[in-house]
Amino acid sequence: MAHHIEDLLAQWKLFPNDNWVLAVITKIQGSSYRKTGAMMLFHGLGKSIGLVSGGCLEGDLLRHAQRSIQQDQAINVTYDASDETDASHQLGCGGIVDLLLIPVTPNNKYLHLETLRQQLESSQCEFRIPLVDTGTPSAAVNAQVVPIDIKEKNLKASVNSVPNSGLKILNIPFRPRFHLAIFGGGLDAQPLAKLALQLGWKVSVFDQRSSYAHPINFVDAKIIKDPISSLQPSHLNKVDAVVVMQHNLGLDALAIKLVATSSPAYIALLGPRHRRDQVFAKAQVSLSDFSSFFSAPAGFDIGGELPESIALSILAESHAVLHGKLTKTK
Repeated sequence: MAHHIEDLLAQWKLFPNDNWVLAVITKIQGSSYRKTGAMMLFHGLGKSIGLVSGGCLEGDLLRHAQRSIQQDQAINVTYDASDETDASHQLGCGGIVDLLLIPVTPNNKYLHLETLRQQLESSQCEFRIPLVDTGTPSAAVNAQVVPIDIKEKNLKASVNSVPNSGLKILNIPFRPRFHLAIFGGGLDAQPLAKLALQLGWKVSVFDQRSSYAHPINFVDAKIIKDPISSLQPSHLNKVDAVVVMQHNLGLDALAIKLVATSSPAYIALLGPRHRRDQVFAKAQVSLSDFSSFFSAPAGFDIGGELPESIALSILAESHAVLHGKLTKTK
């Protein structure tokens, strides 16, 4: 299971009336595996969903989560790995991590986790949770979900103070999972789709050919069999990355022409650069028609020629672009 916030909420939604505790990183000092705002959920019977570390804190946090359920109160926990002589939790990051644990109950409207889940189906939002003291009854913890519209690639949590109250609010921005569109449902597209799904991305596969893009080979991906010539730019609304890999000049040209009318952040075309020029000529477009990152040949040059290596190189490059780590078109 991926650890995207939508995956966590989908698992919680299966049993929302059970005993759950939400754990949130409220502050870090120094180095930490996860950053401020990272969340996970603990079930009363011991199951956990998500992670707030590389695996070194979750076992101990479960103990605190169970106490939080029993007392029906919020609990603050601090893990200090800055003291190298303290091996109590075998932390490898060397930082200090503060967390807040809060029971998720009907009395606090389940911290509005269902509202957060629904909001993330369509747009960005901010989850706002008060930084309460240990011992605060769960019913007194009032979370909020507020729609937002921000352009930054790396969304970061922030803290602000409520005037005249002394209360501080942790604001955690979330965006829907990244959406990858793959034009081509051949053998080499399968590991690309699988790896993207493992990253927690949404995947759509476009291929009008009857011998390609069979559902059995693209489990959990959406498959579109409509001819590319009949597709509208709206089919690529809210698509973040596009990979064109149909191994057919005509079909690739149709796909590239369609993509040119949309604005995904990342576009990749399989094949060498001279093939890109052939596709462009057939589609009657040029590189200047694309304002986003255009990769051809697709992906980083990491070596390897098998589909799995190619998928890794493309996903790594698109991941870097979508997270603002790579900005210059090749």
